[in-house]
Amino acid sequence: MPQSPAAPRTLGSGGPVVSAVGLGSWAMGGPHWRRGEPIGWGVVDDDESVAAIHAALDAGITFFDTADVYGCGHSERVLGGVLGPLGDRVVVATKFGYTYDEETRESPGTDASPAYIRQACEASLGRLGRDAIDLYQFHLGQHEIADVDDVIETLEELVAEGKICAFGWSTDDTARAEYIARSPHCAAIQQAFNILSGNAATLEVCERNGLASIVRSPLGMGLLTGSMSRETTFSAMDVRRSWDFDGEQGDRLGRLERIRGVLTEDGRTLAQGALGWLLARSPACIPIPGMRTVAQVVDDAGVLAAGALSPTQMDTIESLLSAPAA
Repeated sequence: MPQSPAAPRTLGSGGPVVSAVGLGSWAMGGPHWRRGEPIGWGVVDDDESVAAIHAALDAGITFFDTADVYGCGHSERVLGGVLGPLGDRVVVATKFGYTYDEETRESPGTDASPAYIRQACEASLGRLGRDAIDLYQFHLGQHEIADVDDVIETLEELVAEGKICAFGWSTDDTARAEYIARSPHCAAIQQAFNILSGNAATLEVCERNGLASIVRSPLGMGLLTGSMSRETTFSAMDVRRSWDFDGEQGDRLGRLERIRGVLTEDGRTLAQGALGWLLARSPACIPIPGMRTVAQVVDDAGVLAAGALSPTQMDTIESLLSAPAA
């Protein structure tokens, strides 16, 4: 069937126009730990990361997401080295809330105090090489609503001071999304969402309030690319090292097989099909698949040309996933 390229999307009501798919750069941070447990994706080649960023730009990607804790500052530095000179030709989002040591690459805890938020913002601006952060996201998804007013007030002050353009909250919780959505300069909620899992109610909050849904884990941390099997293992420095392919992840592989044929229609790869599902799911969705190699960029960015799945494909997928397992 004919394909229509993916139209650009808006980062919140009245926000900047960005590519329909962005680049997530968690893996570009390389190894880092929280209380001795790995929270990165293992060893990374910075030269390949830089080449991947350039490939993304060449493919038409204009939205880039990171966090100060990814690699304990390293991901921001890698992105900033390429994107800093581009100014407003690209839109950059980062996050704050976790404390970290750039030398040891340890993230020992959290801090949501106004003083720390300001300190973190200045540090991110320096690493990213930008005059202002386009979207500054609160990274602590389970932070108590009762304690978030000081965070929001500080973010509104940073907007007024020109340090950030807008802000959001990286949370899957609907009540938290509803709470921050009332803030004048809240533009987005970042949530885990993909064809096999996610909180639809949080997406509805975004739709109802004119916010962007920045979709993390749109490819299920790699599972939806088709590169894994029940025999897959990960390095000791990979955050996925404890995945159970005899349990939850194995079940997801089985569900993926049900819909593989639909996702790969029209010559799409599995990744392009999964991203196309998100683009069709809601105009609020802006998926940010993790990319750290040129090959990943070429695959994921291919959805910009392939576009969203058709209504017929969406209906077929829903029917296949809701049917009882054979």
